[in-house]
Amino acid sequence: MRNARFHLYLGLFLLLNTGNFSCTPLNLYERTVAIPAHRWESDFTPQFTFLIKDTTARYDLSITLRHRDLYHFNNIWLEITLFSPDGKQYKFKTEKQLGTNQSGWLGTGMDDIYEHRISLQKELLENAVSLRKLGKYIVVIKQIMREDPLEQVMNVGLRIEKRS
Repeated sequence: MRNARFHLYLGLFLLLNTGNFSCTPLNLYERTVAIPAHRWESDFTPQFTFLIKDTTARYDLSITLRHRDLYHFNNIWLEITLFSPDGKQYKFKTEKQLGTNQSGWLGTGMDDIYEHRISLQKELLENAVSLRKLGKYIVVIKQIMREDPLEQVMNVGLRIEKRS
């Protein structure tokens, strides 16, 4: 009897949660790199390599950034370099707002750690970058803040989602 009840509850749980998974966008790629000792040196440039197999789809690129509450700034300046499969290189600098003096951190937080998902769509459009070529892409992220090393940054990552 206990075994049958367990299977009934398990079946109901899986059935009810199927809807949660079907609404989630399909993730093509997500990878995060730990920043050594939470001190992001300007010469530490995480590199992310991914494949585009569906050239008819559109993709959203974003950076994930995790920092401690002790991070010294409300913003971050980044230099993004994208290498496309045909050998073209696109390089751009961007400033992203992480918080304000009035509202605090804009990302999601737990204890003293905050995570931001920072869209790169505007920068990609401005630089005429599209992911319409079949093959391997490489994205390199460099911090270009005046503080070097940049203290209290824990992780940086790249997230690519296929638009529905």
